[in-house]
Amino acid sequence: MKAAKSPAISHLELREGIIRTCVEINRIGLNQGTSGNVSHRTEDGILITPTSLPYDMMKPEDIVDLSWDASYEGRHRPSSEWRFHRDIQKNRPDINVVLHTHSIYCTTLAVHEKPINSFHYMVAVAGGIDIRCAPYACFGTQELSDHALEALEDRTACLLGHHGLIVLADTFEKAIWRAVEVETLAKMYVHALAIGEPPALSRAEMERVIEQMRLMSYGQMPDVSGVTDTPRLKGEKGTSAKAAGKASGKAKSVNAKAAAKTAKSATKSAAAPKAAVTKAEKKSAPKAAAKAAKSAGRSRKGS
Repeated sequence: MKAAKSPAISHLELREGIIRTCVEINRIGLNQGTSGNVSHRTEDGILITPTSLPYDMMKPEDIVDLSWDASYEGRHRPSSEWRFHRDIQKNRPDINVVLHTHSIYCTTLAVHEKPINSFHYMVAVAGGIDIRCAPYACFGTQELSDHALEALEDRTACLLGHHGLIVLADTFEKAIWRAVEVETLAKMYVHALAIGEPPALSRAEMERVIEQMRLMSYGQMPDVSGVTDTPRLKGEKGTSAKAAGKASGKAKSVNAKAAAKTAKSATKSAAAPKAAVTKAEKKSAPKAAAKAAKSAGRSRKGS
């Protein structure tokens, strides 16, 4: 008798992506144990890590399918932080992934309830002029979710007071990248604070940086308007110095040929009347000479 086939697992690739992300954040030191959690948007809710299950033991079927109304399917309960995952995903349709970690330097600042100001231009990777720190609330509560939503307004990262870090992204890879960037910034900020509070970049400068980053995200070169000195693939048309020099040389060559052609035409035009007169003069010369001789003979007879 054949064994019954297991039913197909929905969103298999997303489930595997969640597991890979969990394993990776522990591998690179962004998290420890099972303190972090990850979710990804689906058509009618989210997929989220289960509570208290070691990442290296996690299988696709262990990932919990959680609906917007908090009903779920799976063999485990969802992460204790399911509320802020659900609420963020529901209120931020511009993102797909929510990643939460207890990374060391972000948490160091969070326990002091200290946001990361614009001491460095890369703070803009979180979408604004600073990275806010949400007030403390007990883990797993609606209060914590509400604080996180407020701190993440117009941002893609925030600290949670006395707790850790949340980052938002379109993809798992981008979420890990952003978490690494924010943790690196937190590390630099902690070291800078050992000397003293570092000066902050102005709002105007940070807004300029944000715009530059926006241009880069669309694959454009982040140069100010009117700048033409930008990198190009060899052979690509553009206004580089080499291309401009080549175009200028070509134009000069064309102009020189046109000038020579015009001069030659003018010379022919000027020479044509002269040649015609000379020919006419040559043709009428014998007749004029004969007429003059006849007239001279008559004069001699009359004298």
